[in-house]
Amino acid sequence: MITEEVVQGARQYLMNTYTRYPIALSRAQGMRVWDVEGREYLDFLAGVAVNVLGHCHPKVTRAIQQQAQHLQQSSNLFYTEPQVRLAKILVDHSFAGKVFFANSGAEANEAAIKLARRWAHERDGQGRFEIVSMLNSFHGRTLATLAASGQEKLHTGFDPLPAGFRYVPFNDEKALADAVSTQTAAVMLELVQGEGGIRVAAPSFLKACRDITRERGALLIFDEVQTGVGRTGRLFAYEHYGVAPDIMTLAKGLGGGMPIGACLATDAAFTPGSHGSTLGGNPLACVAAIAVLEVILEDQDILGHCARMGEHFLKALKDLEAGCPAITNVQGLGLMIGVEVTVNAHDLVHDLRKRGILANATSEHMLRFVPPLIVTQAEIDRLVVLLGEVIEARR
Repeated sequence: MITEEVVQGARQYLMNTYTRYPIALSRAQGMRVWDVEGREYLDFLAGVAVNVLGHCHPKVTRAIQQQAQHLQQSSNLFYTEPQVRLAKILVDHSFAGKVFFANSGAEANEAAIKLARRWAHERDGQGRFEIVSMLNSFHGRTLATLAASGQEKLHTGFDPLPAGFRYVPFNDEKALADAVSTQTAAVMLELVQGEGGIRVAAPSFLKACRDITRERGALLIFDEVQTGVGRTGRLFAYEHYGVAPDIMTLAKGLGGGMPIGACLATDAAFTPGSHGSTLGGNPLACVAAIAVLEVILEDQDILGHCARMGEHFLKALKDLEAGCPAITNVQGLGLMIGVEVTVNAHDLVHDLRKRGILANATSEHMLRFVPPLIVTQAEIDRLVVLLGEVIEARR
């Protein structure tokens, strides 16, 4: 099958919910992917921050193959050893005491919102229900997580959204202090805003989030769907700041390519019947996540390598920025990096793809790079050179 046949099939049978790039991928290994016609690409998107160990990592692949021969799905009416083992690893290496498993980041965030409201209701009654989140945030595409996402463009056409959400500017301590009230159940934020542009939380702002929520009896939720599981050079991004939340959500990199989400908390207000997921934490997804975490935790150089490559990537991009007026800002943490440009970022993504590089644009003027943590300095340097060339060609 050729690309055009795949594209035409998708147009005929799939709902038109994505602006897809005109390539059909067929296989992948490590940093590289190939389309159905055999063209090779360096993947600086990694399934949108999912394939943290690269594509088809042998330990993850082997774990999935072996589990698939024994038990793939059982529902949560029964206990399974992989689910308990994964929960223990997450608890042992985080602030949390309990874990709920879902299938995606949106579901994990939905669980976090419900958990915060349930906790507040049990403690204070019906008057404390509001979730304060950040402008330009992105927490998912369910109705509740859309309502928590501080981007008006995402809300269009889905009114009325669930009530009880309000937004403050990211990194604005005064606005946060003014917004958190006796009605606030939780403050919710990404430590690095992803879909809203790569914006990194200021340490003083995270400290203010922690202090204000504690003073006023609200919970603090960190959405680490993109930043968790090594993406920033630490297992979890909150470790950079010395500020622990009450609830944290994970997905994307956790399964290394398998769909899984997790909501971690210091305490749990859920009771049987108050929340659930038929497929959440199924054995197949759990063994993949266990393999991902074991590789990251047992190979101490992976997180160090990610931090070093992130520093090199940022420096190389800032050096490019110094000689390129079309680049107006470069920022990020670890291997989650954004480049703001004056030219059309979608055009640059197209041009990079023609040169064998996969990346994406989160807006008309923002490029996002989230490669696997195994990316090499040579691969980064190649991307930076090509980026300079395509920008210059578009000026």
